[in-house]
Amino acid sequence: MIRAFHRWPGLVAALLLVVLALSGAALSLYPAVERLSAPQAGAGLSVADLAGRIAASHPGLEQIRRAPSGLVTAYWFDGGTPQAAVIDPATGLDAAPADPDPVRRWLTNLHRSLFLGDAGRIVTAVGAGAMLVLALSGAVLVARRTGGWRRWFAPLRGPVAGRLHVEIARIAVLGLVLSSATALWMTASTFDLLPDGASTPPFPAEVSGRTGADLAAAGALQIPVATFRSLSLADPGDPADAHTLKTAQGTGYLDQGTGALLAWADLAGWSRVSETIFMLHTGQGAAVLGLVLGLMALGVPVMAGTGLVLWLASRRARPRIRGNAPPRNAGTVLLVGSEGGSTWGFASTLHAALTDAGQNVHVAPMSGFDPARYPRAARFIILAATYGEGCAPASARGFLDRLARMDRAPCAPLAVLGFGDRSFPAFCAYAEAVSTAAEAKGWPQLLATGSIDRQSPQDFARWGRTLGAALGMALDLVHQPVTPASEPLTLVSRRDYGAEVQAPTAILRFARPPVTLWQRLTGQGFARYRAGDLLGILPEGSPVPRLYSLASGSSDGFIEIVVRKQPGGLCSGQLVELQRGGTVQAFLRRNPGFRAGRGRTPLILIGAGTGIGPLAGFIRANARRRPVHLFFGMRHPDSDFLYREDLAEWQASRRLSRLVTARSRGERPHYVQDALRHEAAEVARLIGEGARVMVCGGRGMAAGVSTALAEILAPAGLTPALLKAEGRYVEDIY
Repeated sequence: MIRAFHRWPGLVAALLLVVLALSGAALSLYPAVERLSAPQAGAGLSVADLAGRIAASHPGLEQIRRAPSGLVTAYWFDGGTPQAAVIDPATGLDAAPADPDPVRRWLTNLHRSLFLGDAGRIVTAVGAGAMLVLALSGAVLVARRTGGWRRWFAPLRGPVAGRLHVEIARIAVLGLVLSSATALWMTASTFDLLPDGASTPPFPAEVSGRTGADLAAAGALQIPVATFRSLSLADPGDPADAHTLKTAQGTGYLDQGTGALLAWADLAGWSRVSETIFMLHTGQGAAVLGLVLGLMALGVPVMAGTGLVLWLASRRARPRIRGNAPPRNAGTVLLVGSEGGSTWGFASTLHAALTDAGQNVHVAPMSGFDPARYPRAARFIILAATYGEGCAPASARGFLDRLARMDRAPCAPLAVLGFGDRSFPAFCAYAEAVSTAAEAKGWPQLLATGSIDRQSPQDFARWGRTLGAALGMALDLVHQPVTPASEPLTLVSRRDYGAEVQAPTAILRFARPPVTLWQRLTGQGFARYRAGDLLGILPEGSPVPRLYSLASGSSDGFIEIVVRKQPGGLCSGQLVELQRGGTVQAFLRRNPGFRAGRGRTPLILIGAGTGIGPLAGFIRANARRRPVHLFFGMRHPDSDFLYREDLAEWQASRRLSRLVTARSRGERPHYVQDALRHEAAEVARLIGEGARVMVCGGRGMAAGVSTALAEILAPAGLTPALLKAEGRYVEDIY
């Protein structure tokens, strides 16, 4: 809801907000320029002295005004012709013409009313309201992304457009809230929607009846110029008239014959608030603040552009569902939790089949779930992939929190279908978590939780028949997996290992494909990637991709993976046989849960076999010489000591602090978990000092490592589970 509350005002009012922001930024320069260029009054100068000097040099003087910047302007009649000039307070003489700047006047009219009068003021007020909504909802979204208000300025990751959008937002949001809120106040004041804060005293009933008193001798004008606002002189031909004095404290009337104060009214509290708001919005009287707010306003066009880029990218990532029923009319609601987009394809197939069967079906992301949107829902079906180690995928984030906050679960029954890969230990773990939470909340179950392995159309068809039986209809789900958008990668070099131990393995390095400006802005394609991210390879003869952990980052200028030929493995067999100059179709998938992160805390990297791939990438990227300790398991150093020469070079350059190896073949065979036990004291010391543990490799190895670390950490009262909860123990296992 917050995301939609943020998105639509920005999309609808983007152009208006850009116009208002740019014109406001330009206007913010004028108070500062005026402050620097205006002749300033001396510290001891009184209003009486100032008025006396100006009156002496300007017969027919009508009015004197002093702007918050200190600029003094006089208005008088010369032979019946009105005149005006900027005054030098030190002499009372003209310092510059008072003609209004046409550019400033044009900008002011554009900013206030778009040259449309009162109708334009209403439009700009709507724009200010949209900006206030954007700023407040954006602040909430920034806090969510950074992990809370206390981590407001935490480092960001992701596409350039997204990072730039948030970086500007978290700096400018306070200024944008202030500018938009004060703009709304000023508009309300213009249309008399606020209480009348007038502080003008009643006109005096009695005056001296004389005229021509010397302003320089008027006792009521013996006040500092710094508090002076304006002095309007009485008509000398009308003895009953009086001078009007306005200061920062209030308004009064002066006898034009004696200079005595006849009546006075202090500035009302409401008027003080209005003047303060005027100052905050325009910068008049606070030039530095005006410049700061103007600088923040310049972020609006950039945020509008990056926001549009992010919206377009999100629309491209999510397929359009033809004939998607409105939420209020839907009898069947499909909620989708997808990371890479493939689950949306299954949702589209299910939507089409149910629609053909006469159902009104609405498809939506799990992250926006709100039962109140579906008053006619007869059933809910959740299609949820699992991200990482049982985490919510991108379009399902926040679903479990929403479910937990509900007073009660929906009455319409629920069916949950999980998508995953059985070779991973967390197979469909998120779908299972959703099912468990729903059952605990009392949500009726339509059928038992199902699962789809590796996007299998056969699994999906079987589950469809089960769902059809529960609904009392024939449901034939024929799904054609959507091939992810991919690019050709050309192999530029390879290093071969493992032939002696019957485990052919290769380090494959591909050329980085050209990156377009759009890809750089949106983070699509191979614009930005890091070691630990996943490279999806589409093998010939199969629409289902295989994922390999990257051993390089975009700053390296190439794409590198480590592959071992698996018995009967379609993709691994093709890759191990690939020769220099050959190509494969590939795509990139982020893996933010397996990143080395920043900082100087030590890293303990643990891997075996091809699991060294991303770990080698972390070491290669360690330009800041962070303490890194690598535990690497292999079969035999003469056959599959991957990255042997590189590791020696990285140790020499201090990118790698320490290397401990384990070999499972030959004399005295032992595994990487045995090496950890042998170095138990050092491992316990490093973890006690805050070290982060990263494990990559097969499931068996990972289980052995976890057991070994549990033994090592037990005396200190620590466990791998506790380290995982703290984000100090992460795995990438297969």
